[in-house]
Amino acid sequence: MVDAHRTFVIVGGGLAAAKAAETLRAEGFTGRVILIGDERDHPYERPPLSKGFLAGKDERAGVFVHDAAWYAQQEVELHLGQTVTALDREGHSVRLGDGSSVRYDKLLLATGAEPRRLDVPGTGLAGVHHLRRLAHAERLRQVLTSLGRDNGHIVIAGAGWIGLEVAAAARTYGAEVTVVEAEATPLHRVIGPELGQLFTDLHAEHGVRFHFGARLTEIVGQDGVVLSARTDDGEEHPAHDVLAAIGAAPRVGLAEAAGLALADRAEGGGIAVDAALRTSDPDVYAAGDVASVPCRWGAAGGRRIRVEHWANALNAGPAAARSMLGQDAAYDRVPYFFSDQYDLGLEYSGWAPPGTYDEVVVRGDAGKREFIAFWLGGGKVLAGMNVNVWDVAEDIQRLVRSGAAVDRDALADPSAPLGGIGR
Repeated sequence: MVDAHRTFVIVGGGLAAAKAAETLRAEGFTGRVILIGDERDHPYERPPLSKGFLAGKDERAGVFVHDAAWYAQQEVELHLGQTVTALDREGHSVRLGDGSSVRYDKLLLATGAEPRRLDVPGTGLAGVHHLRRLAHAERLRQVLTSLGRDNGHIVIAGAGWIGLEVAAAARTYGAEVTVVEAEATPLHRVIGPELGQLFTDLHAEHGVRFHFGARLTEIVGQDGVVLSARTDDGEEHPAHDVLAAIGAAPRVGLAEAAGLALADRAEGGGIAVDAALRTSDPDVYAAGDVASVPCRWGAAGGRRIRVEHWANALNAGPAAARSMLGQDAAYDRVPYFFSDQYDLGLEYSGWAPPGTYDEVVVRGDAGKREFIAFWLGGGKVLAGMNVNVWDVAEDIQRLVRSGAAVDRDALADPSAPLGGIGR
């Protein structure tokens, strides 16, 4: 009962927050656990919002990390629909939007990220959307259903993962889709130009139209209704709705106002933490999309990275909880994410944006969309992406983590056992 007098507070209502609360109880913490979220729904996972739930394949109930009864059973106190307006580090308390305060012994900031907004005329129209929260997905699901029924048109600004997944969902409903992207290929900042054409072709086969090398400059409407979207090259695209999928920014306002150290914007911003996910205040921790974590391997070695994907929240929440309990819980996971678009499924492990790698090596048949791509730098694997090839993510992550020089020919040869390369 040594912990019974202590209070651990978690600010955030996503996967990282829920898994941290779960881990505190699983590790035997007997004190108060308070979770404060600014949404009225209890914590949920975000991948379904652009995948199964949005496409109408999954039910709403399936997005939640735990059912509502779990929190009462585990004596996790929920303050939902509450915004934390200030962090008093000296007084070890957080102030809520209703004026009340909650004291903490240890605090975890899992405040996540928020979608970047289009800064163009017309964004106040009713048909302009973002996708980050469950309410956004519910609204967008209704919109796509209506567009498909009425042969309507959606313009998506941004050809990143969210933009492409929403495009795929929209086409399953039968909606017309145009994707506007500033780069020459989709996913340029993640996988570079070498494989971007793969996704262009995939979506084009399903009727998606791309407009590359352009940015939205205006959303045209009348009587509050979207009519079209204009781009900086003078083009005008018909639209009934517009989705802004131009990335997300870490929610650091609370941390910044409290004087916690932040990471450089060049490294993705976020709250700077050490390997134990501690901030510059030893009683305050950060995890998930908002945390900038030091990295020791691959192209990211010696710098910080901020990862916005599901696996990071899934694993960082528990790691932060164990650190809060005083355990040795260094967090050094290889970033991992997955995507499903039409009949293409993929997993990506590592970190290798353009400018960090020398070449891309492909194992398998890219034409049939059954292959593994490896991003190499200095003869080492920096990242790998398996497309419609399964049970290889662990081997790819081992190669990334090892930093071992690899035989390029063996890497490209499907007959060479992947598990034996680099050992």
